[in-house]
Order: sequence, then structure tokens, then C-alpha cells
Amino acid sequence: MNRTLPIGALVYVLLALLLSLYFAFAAVQGPSGILRRVQLEAETAQLVAERDALAAEVARMKSLTRRLSDEYLDLELLDERARDVLGLVRGDELIVR
Repeated sequence: MNRTLPIGALVYVLLALLLSLYFAFAAVQGPSGILRRVQLEAETAQLVAERDALAAEVARMKSLTRRLSDEYLDLELLDERARDVLGLVRGDELIVR
């Protein structure tokens, strides 16, 4: 009364198990798997943050450019830039080194 599975059924079960393991591995590790998706989402978040920082820098540079333009001249900004770039000082200032 000892019944064993026929060899065909054993091969079928083993093949089904191997295929399911392969597809599970591919779903996790494959080129469009779960881990790749997490990696792409992290990279996307990093690039969005970099884009936002660059947009803020562009806005700051546009503001400075506008403030130094001929139509809108900010004398305080012009004075600050002249002091910084050219090393200028006013006649009534005392330089301490």
C-alpha cells in the first residue's frame, strides 16, 4: 500500500516550483522589479530636489540681474557689488585690518 508519485507528476511539480521561483526573483530583482522601482523613486526625488534648488538659484540670479539693470537700478546692491568685486571704500570709512 505504499503509493508514490509517478515520475511525470514529480517533474511537473518541480518545473512549476522552478518557474514560480524564477518569476518571483524576476519580480523583485529584474529590470522592472520592485527594487529597481524603489531605486528610481529615490533618484527621482533627488533630481526633483536638485531641480528645485536650481530653480531657486535661477530666480535669485534673475532678481540680481533685474536689480542691476538700467530700468531698475538698486543703488545699495550696486554699492555692495562694487565693494565686494572692486574693493572700493567710501571716503568717510575707516579700514581695520
